[in-house]
Amino acid sequence: MEKIPMTPAGFKSADEELKQLKSVARPSVIRAIAEAREHGDLSENAEYHSARELQSHIEGRVKELEAIISRADVIDVKKMSGSVKFGATVHMVDEDTDEERTLQIVGEHEADIERNMINMNSPIARALIGKEEGDSVEVRTPGGVKDYEILSVKYI
Repeated sequence: MEKIPMTPAGFKSADEELKQLKSVARPSVIRAIAEAREHGDLSENAEYHSARELQSHIEGRVKELEAIISRADVIDVKKMSGSVKFGATVHMVDEDTDEERTLQIVGEHEADIERNMINMNSPIARALIGKEEGDSVEVRTPGGVKDYEILSVKYI
C-alpha cells in the first residue's frame, strides 16, 4: 500500500475526527435509530431513514479515516529547510498583479484551499517544488499561465 504523506497537524486532525466519530457521532446515531424504531412502521418512518443514512455516512467516513491513518507517513516539516518541498509554506507574489499569496504544500487529505493549504499534486504545488526563494515560477492552470516570484520559503 502506498504511504500518504501528512503533516503532524493533518495527522492530528484526522485522528481527532476519527475519535469524535467513534465516541460521539456513532453512539448518537445508534440511539436515534433505536428511538425511531420505537415509533412503529419503518417503511414510512422518515426519522428512521434519515438516521440510517447518517449512520451509513459516519461508517463510511470512519473506514476512510482508518485507512488514511494506517497509511500515513507523518513528515515533521519543522526539521526541513531549503528549496520548496512537501510541507513548505511559500510566500509569493503574482508578477502581473503584485498580489501576494501564502500557501502551504500538504497532502491530498489535508488540503483546504480556504486555509491556503494546497495539495502537493496541484499544478501550482508541482510548479513550486524544487524552487528557492527569489526564483520565478510559471504555473499552468486551467485559467491560463500565471507567473509568481517566491518571496520566502518557511517550514513551520
